[in-house]
Amino acid sequence: MLKKIHKFIFLFFFTLPSLVQAVENVEIQALMPGMVVLLIDGDRTTLKAGQMKQGVKLISSTTSLATLEIEGKRKAYKMGSSISTQFSKREEITERVMLDKHGMFRVHGSINGQSVQFLVDTGATSVAMSAKTARGLGIQYQLNGIPTKTSTASGIADAWSIKLKTVRLGQLLVRNVQGVVIDGNHPRMVLLGMSFLKQMKVEKEGRVMKISRKP
Repeated sequence: MLKKIHKFIFLFFFTLPSLVQAVENVEIQALMPGMVVLLIDGDRTTLKAGQMKQGVKLISSTTSLATLEIEGKRKAYKMGSSISTQFSKREEITERVMLDKHGMFRVHGSINGQSVQFLVDTGATSVAMSAKTARGLGIQYQLNGIPTKTSTASGIADAWSIKLKTVRLGQLLVRNVQGVVIDGNHPRMVLLGMSFLKQMKVEKEGRVMKISRKP
């Protein structure tokens, strides 16, 4: 476990209603009557007609076309279409974090589309996880990472510097995030460091923490 772990805060995560969704790219990977397989900001998902996920709704589909509703606009798309969306009010997306009775904050998010629990540490330079966690997420850190060393409570440990395809906290998503995998089973939770947080605006007001995308 890293030396600064006593400084980490657990986050219990609440999402504020927002005017827009933080979807930036949608790719159609498979089409079927009444069903479609999409890649939404790097996360693979299946939608049935009438369903909505991450701000994308499937209206109808055939084997050749899918009618999607994104940002309140409906349009038909062909197989393989890549839809890039730009929202003018991205800064209005805010995630609300509440202090719990134990004086801790807990946050659930995802890495590469896989659910994880984060520990937020503004003193950490990158998103850090144990080798055990990385294997569970399917991250091939030994194959794709760069060997390095890091300081832990037990001394110097082997580690691998990696790039994470996507890191998501609620509706806030960042691509190509710098990460580090530490050999062994610690830390038990993923440490959400500045490689993600530097792109956000973090404010604390009493028992409330607000995390939003920088304008």
